Amino acid sequence: MASGKTTFGRALARRTGMQHIDLDFYIEQRFHSTVRDIFAQKGEAEFRRLEGAMLREVGEMEGVVISCGGGTPCFGDNMDFMNSRGTTVCLQAADDVIADRIMQAGGKRPLMAGKSRDEILGTLREHMKIRKPFYDRAQIIISGDRLENKSQIAETVESFIKNHLNNLEERE
Repeated sequence: MASGKTTFGRALARRTGMQHIDLDFYIEQRFHSTVRDIFAQKGEAEFRRLEGAMLREVGEMEGVVISCGGGTPCFGDNMDFMNSRGTTVCLQAADDVIADRIMQAGGKRPLMAGKSRDEILGTLREHMKIRKPFYDRAQIIISGDRLENKSQIAETVESFIKNHLNNLEERE
């Protein structure tokens, strides 16, 4: 949450001439409902089932950068599927950076709405205990700390391309 997945994914897609797909937005468009409403009306299990199906749908597309939700890799065999379909990247940001982003976003994140900074930090740390084993299975792990402005975003994308994409192309 708030590690910069969509920001980085959108910038990487733009820089590489690929299409960017935000999985949550894709789900909302396909089902004409918000992720929050799907959770509320159908429950997490049904949302995760739909999410897995939509991940497989977009995962079959060529020339796309997909930004998935923070929970996506943690359910079913989603991480195995992602690793089999392309290069997986995990953005890790410091707890303080994420907490600042969440506080600045106000009530945009239902899970964090109305929480103090300390409560947000506690929730983040609890989620990471559960999710880290899944995130660690990503093929590439980079920092999402420096995605606060256009310059930082561009620097992060260029560094990623230089350090990772060129190495991947050489291996193929």
